[in-house]
Amino acid sequence: MHAITIPEPGGPDALVWAEVPDPEPREGELLIEVAASAVNRADLMQRQGDYPPPKGAPPYPGLECSGTVLDGGAGEQVCALLAGGGYAERVAVPAAQVLPVPAGVDLVDAAALPEVACTVWSNLVMAAHLTKGETLLVHGGSSGIGTFAIQLGRALGATVVTTASRGKHAALRELGAHETIDYRTEEFEKLVAPDVILDIMGGSYLARNVEALRSDGRLVIIGTQGGRTAELPISKLLAKRGTLIATALRFRPAAQKAEIVRQVREHVWPLIESGAIRPIVDRRIPMCDAAEAHRVVEAGNHLGKVLLVA
Repeated sequence: MHAITIPEPGGPDALVWAEVPDPEPREGELLIEVAASAVNRADLMQRQGDYPPPKGAPPYPGLECSGTVLDGGAGEQVCALLAGGGYAERVAVPAAQVLPVPAGVDLVDAAALPEVACTVWSNLVMAAHLTKGETLLVHGGSSGIGTFAIQLGRALGATVVTTASRGKHAALRELGAHETIDYRTEEFEKLVAPDVILDIMGGSYLARNVEALRSDGRLVIIGTQGGRTAELPISKLLAKRGTLIATALRFRPAAQKAEIVRQVREHVWPLIESGAIRPIVDRRIPMCDAAEAHRVVEAGNHLGKVLLVA
């Protein structure tokens, strides 16, 4: 088969479409013929040499895919949460991390769902316990994570506020954001007091997030696009009885991933099938042109997910 390889870390041109050995499923795994994968920030970090895959995972990028099962349920159309290997023609994945393609969703577009659905559900609901009537602040609302979090927050009955460049505000309001803040010109910490913050920025937003947080609020950090270190204003966090949560999905134990996937299928898939949530796809790019897809994501002008079609 062919896959996107990374002979040496570097820029987008470090990605090489090459012939590689076929995956050999282990006990409890399914072999999937990949229809599409999606570009996540973690893939960019892996390409740069900053985020190696977990032990035992395929060396190729790609944290999610959609496709057709080749054995153990052959012919079933599915999408799957991966530890790596989605940028390939085939991938082996634990059966507990495989989901049916939701009714009404195109097979290729389904590749936009597993990583964001599992990330957002596990953080907003399982970790932060977002409930109806609370206010949710989503940073990076135009990203794959952001567009999904806006929709899920709205579906759960929360008031959703998001930060994004002004040119994307109208699209994010259409997805369900009640308020949009231009992170380039406005100070979000002076405009909103959220119960829950979903943050992809990390270091550069830490103090500002604590400043914004409502009493008994929960700050969930899932990314470090704004830096990996910062000074934590502990006294302010204490005064607000705030909770700081930091999570990464890729390195969770298999049992935790299986439980997240189970809950996503039970609680999120019905919302997708009802139309309350939909995959937001900016564009489809041939998988062999993964370098171009990485350039698009790095430029930051997209809305939702950039897909790689096998």
